[in-house]
Amino acid sequence: MTAPLVVDVHAHAMPMPLLRRLAARGLADLSGVSRGVVVLDPAVSGVGPDTPLPLDAAQYDPASRLSAMDAAGVDVRVVSLPPFLLCSTAGDPRLARDVIGHGNDELAAYAARAPGRLLALGSVPLGLPGAAEEARRCLDRLGMAGLALGTRGAGRELDDPVNDELWALLAERRAFAFLHPSGVPDPHRQRDYWLPQLVGYPMETALAVARLVFGGVLERFAPRICLAHGGGCLPSLRGRLDLGWSRKPVARTTVLPPGELIGRLYYDTAVFSATALRRLVADVGAGHVLLGTDDPFELADRDPLGTVAALALGPGDAAAILGGTAAALLAIDTPIPGNRTLDKETRP
Repeated sequence: MTAPLVVDVHAHAMPMPLLRRLAARGLADLSGVSRGVVVLDPAVSGVGPDTPLPLDAAQYDPASRLSAMDAAGVDVRVVSLPPFLLCSTAGDPRLARDVIGHGNDELAAYAARAPGRLLALGSVPLGLPGAAEEARRCLDRLGMAGLALGTRGAGRELDDPVNDELWALLAERRAFAFLHPSGVPDPHRQRDYWLPQLVGYPMETALAVARLVFGGVLERFAPRICLAHGGGCLPSLRGRLDLGWSRKPVARTTVLPPGELIGRLYYDTAVFSATALRRLVADVGAGHVLLGTDDPFELADRDPLGTVAALALGPGDAAAILGGTAAALLAIDTPIPGNRTLDKETRP
């Protein structure tokens, strides 16, 4: 039997040309690159000053990335900028547009170094006029496979009308969108123990998607969205959201109940618990679960094939999660599992 295609939809990259550009503007400190860290200005990152952020070589070196993919058994890795390069809390719209625009340029170039193995998702300046224009540039001019969206931007939520043009474009194109938390609720309470990533991110996803539900975005536009980290807290809230929709007039904003709208979304496997992942598959179906690792950060799934194997699913369901559904959503026509090298024309 032919081995199923393995597509990882949740991975991040920080191209070095972008980081050098930020450093030249005094917005990044690259002195720790040899130690695997980078420091970004809070105006860009949204995190505290002088916070060391992990910078694995795979984030800027496609050769390192391919080696890691081969070791993990991943055929195709879909890369996006990490949340601290999305300028989600930046007070200067020009800064957000500049960083994201150049980030898209460099991310597209990074993925082009390994055609067939790496795909790039473009980002947009959420909450600002022109987000749809940047999305269109990513899809048409840069040839990116879809979009990676944060959960907020420019002080506005995802259901703010300023984002309607973006949602309309995604619906029209039936483009794949990967939703990743780009902030946390009440950061002061999460200042210790690495809680922003351990707790804040899952909460942020639930809040953002709840706004998409009750704000009518999912019903009006029906975007094809995959949620990072298995949707965070959202799957466990489906019953409560449905109850509120049925009993609270202020929450009766849609024709369909929240649970049905949420069930149409896609979810990655990065939940790090076989029990939780089995429940997710049971709740939304194997056809709505996509392999995601969060590579190459510390909280990444280092054995994604083992994660799916532990579910003991039938071969059809396992193949769908490993890459079949992602291949359809991302228009991956032909698996290229034998291509293990960089594009010769772009090899350094």
